[in-house]
Amino acid sequence: MIGLLQRVSCASVRVNGEVVARIDQGLLVLVGVARDDDDRQAPRLAQRLLDYRLFADADGKMNRSLLDIGGGLILVPQFTLAADTRSGSRASFTSAAPPERARALFEQLLAACRARLPTTQSGVFGADMKVALVNDGPVSFLLS
Repeated sequence: MIGLLQRVSCASVRVNGEVVARIDQGLLVLVGVARDDDDRQAPRLAQRLLDYRLFADADGKMNRSLLDIGGGLILVPQFTLAADTRSGSRASFTSAAPPERARALFEQLLAACRARLPTTQSGVFGADMKVALVNDGPVSFLLS
C-alpha cells in the first residue's frame, strides 16, 4: 500500500457536489493499493500514518504526530498511485490491485485508523471525487 501524506491546514472531499469529508489541521492521505499488497500492509500503514512525526513542536522541528496534535485525518482511495510510470507517456495500471481487493484493503486501513482515531474520515471508493486542500508547508511524504 502507498500513502501520500499531505499536511494540511484544511481539506475536504466532495462527491456529486456533496461534502463527504472535511477537516481543519491534519492529514489528507491519498491511498493506492498494489497488486501484491496483502492484509499485513493495512495495519502497518495505519500505524505509520498516525504516528509519523510531521507537525512542528515548540522548537519548530517536525517532532509531533497527528495523534500528538489531535488533528483530523481524511483517507482518499486513489488507484493511480499504484500505476507503473517507468516507461512511455501513458501510465499502466497492471501493477494496481483489482478493484475488489483494493476496496477490501482500503476498508481495512480505514478501520485500523478509526480504531485509534475514531474521527477518521474518507473519500468514497470508486467515486469521482473533488479533493480540495491547503497544503501546509508544503509538507508531503510518500509512505509505502
